[in-house]
Amino acid sequence: MLDVLDPLKNPVTYAAPFFVLTILIELAALRWLDHDDNLTGYALRDARASISMGVVSLVFLTAFKVVTFFGFVAVSAYLAPWHLPVDTWWYWVLLVVGLDLGYYAHHRFSHRVRIAWAGHQAHHSSEFMNFGTALRQKWNPWFEFFFWLPLPLLGFAPWTLYVAFGVNLVYQFFTHTELVDRLPRPVEYVFNTPSHHRVHHGSDPEYLDRNYGGILIVWDRLFGTFAPERHRPTYGLTTKVDTFDLIELQYGHYREIWQDLRSARSWRERAGYLFGPPGWRPADVVAEPTGLSAPPRTAP
Repeated sequence: MLDVLDPLKNPVTYAAPFFVLTILIELAALRWLDHDDNLTGYALRDARASISMGVVSLVFLTAFKVVTFFGFVAVSAYLAPWHLPVDTWWYWVLLVVGLDLGYYAHHRFSHRVRIAWAGHQAHHSSEFMNFGTALRQKWNPWFEFFFWLPLPLLGFAPWTLYVAFGVNLVYQFFTHTELVDRLPRPVEYVFNTPSHHRVHHGSDPEYLDRNYGGILIVWDRLFGTFAPERHRPTYGLTTKVDTFDLIELQYGHYREIWQDLRSARSWRERAGYLFGPPGWRPADVVAEPTGLSAPPRTAP
């Protein structure tokens, strides 16, 4: 546990100064270099909200580590048929790739199941695409536990999961920008890039629920969720949130779910409002704008 909570053993700690430097470089480039006037750039209130969310998310991420660590240790100690050697190079390659697959699965789940989307939508609430937006992290990471659970069962040491997750977060920070165009084709084919991630943050119909990959984009290509960047995306949710209040951005959608549950007429409808896709409505209920990542859906 001490190793898990030690900031000096967290890749994000070492990357934090580079996050700040990269934001400053991006601001300078937007200010003084020739660029496309359609770039979203920065807005003070939006950037302040994003950075504030990122700072507070560290508290929730620490709580997540404490709570989940005991579960992973129990699985590793009592259920794992073997334990892989941590002091080999291939261990870390397998772990980073395995955790990235888990990230893809969890990320897709977070977009397709409403109760999970309620926590994740805060990250998509900005209408800007810049390195500041990368810091707009959710405060509700709890579902990730279930998608990491196969890793200690396969023999990966629990403390190493958090290191690999830190690597994943650091990599993804650098995909949140409009200043980087497409990279060489082999890179674009295998890795998540700014071009691919701009698509993911788009609210355009052709971009919704696409490009879930963290480090690797090959998962999207394999599982049919890939979309190339064909035009500049419209960023943000499908319905504007029109607020910079952090509590509203993080928890407002839970209130909407509660209101839908109170109006539900059966347990089937309650299950649909919780576990159906964002925007789900019974067939005989008129769908209303919800600020979600996908158009409203009705039951068959």
